[in-house]
Amino acid sequence: MMSSRVSALAGATSTHCIKVLAQRYGGFLALCVLVLSPCVFAAQVNSVRLWRAPDNTRLVFDLSSAAEHKLFTLSNPDRVVIDISNTELKKGFGDVPIEDTPIAKIRYGTRANGTLRVVLDMTATTKPRSFDLPKHGDKPDRLVIDLYDGSEETTKTVNTAPAIKEVSTQARDIIIAIDAGHGGEDPGAIGPKKLREKDVVLAIAKQMAKEVNATPGYTAKLIRDGDYYIPLKERRNKARDLRADLFVSIHADAFHNPKARGASVFALSRHGATSETARFLASKENDADLIGGVGGVSLNDKDNVLAGVLVDLSMTATLTSSLQVGEQVLNNMGRISKLHKKQVEQAGFAVLKSPDVPSILVETGFISNPHEANKLATSSYRKFMAKAIFNGVQSYFDRQPPAGTWLALQQHKSGTGLSSKYTISKGDTLSGIAKRHSVSVKKLLEHNRLSDASIRVGQTLKIPAS
Repeated sequence: MMSSRVSALAGATSTHCIKVLAQRYGGFLALCVLVLSPCVFAAQVNSVRLWRAPDNTRLVFDLSSAAEHKLFTLSNPDRVVIDISNTELKKGFGDVPIEDTPIAKIRYGTRANGTLRVVLDMTATTKPRSFDLPKHGDKPDRLVIDLYDGSEETTKTVNTAPAIKEVSTQARDIIIAIDAGHGGEDPGAIGPKKLREKDVVLAIAKQMAKEVNATPGYTAKLIRDGDYYIPLKERRNKARDLRADLFVSIHADAFHNPKARGASVFALSRHGATSETARFLASKENDADLIGGVGGVSLNDKDNVLAGVLVDLSMTATLTSSLQVGEQVLNNMGRISKLHKKQVEQAGFAVLKSPDVPSILVETGFISNPHEANKLATSSYRKFMAKAIFNGVQSYFDRQPPAGTWLALQQHKSGTGLSSKYTISKGDTLSGIAKRHSVSVKKLLEHNRLSDASIRVGQTLKIPAS
């Protein structure tokens, strides 16, 4: 009888074994069992962290090793319950900042089977989601609980672009979506003196937003305005929801060799664009998936062939614009910083895979390089960097402001047209340039005395007034 009881209780923690066995069979038997079969938990919660984002609350459990978990909700009153198998809590939740969150109270306890149960008493109904993050580098195994505000799914709608700051019914601002990389439990790269990438890029993003908003005809929208994490796909989706004219993701690079240095600009790779076209088509039955910017084009009523052509055209035009604005930004950054590469690089970054919003990723420098880290740690250099990035953005839009914007309207009123000159970039076509500047191909040919539509990279075209 004793051996079967010992076997049945194996796997609980030492503390838990003592309590349960002492209650059921007496202290002497409990001591015997612990000596014969030491009880240890498979995992331990070493710390708990919490971040509040504009539309959700994230709770992160740092674990000593991976552990299975279950998540469910209870109503009347609203509660979120988290069961973590064979796990003990090293410390309580007393220092977890639940103010300004929908969490009223956190309760916990160890169940008879060794499961750690955490109960979140809620002040409002939320949509919880959980997932595991495996140990990576210096980051431990983690259990992440996201509590999304509201009980209903949010759906994307096509909104009219925001009006310009000056009252006008005929023009709109150019919308720049600025994304500070990382955030929350993801600090990004760590530089000398524990300088964190997430703090540096948020400061640069906020400074850039000030530059943008101080410029007539422009409006900045911060994707992340505080210390919280946003999934990569959600970042680019936020830019699409805003109907942004440009998405700029700001980072600070790191490398195992501290001598690596220099700023960089990335656009999406051709392969990344191709794979994203396939993904987009796979989800085209979702009528929230739209392409084409303001006004949008739904793929819901298009057959596969037409949808494929539309998305491919959109991705090609978006990538071309991304490379062009990237060149301008890189040139301006080169005036205040050493460049890691003298041309826009291309990679399959998930955050850049928007089919209809030109997108660039800016590496403001190597935070792992002591010299560059020292500069990135100062507010003055961050201001210079933010201004350099926006100067590049302005240079791009001065040459080709989007139709219907205040900037395009001002250029038209002044008689300068959309641009006086245009330098051919990789991926450009004469028909695409003509469309962008609201002129005909025939007029472009005549104005530049061209016999056919053949153009080359680096060639400069004169753009007639539209």
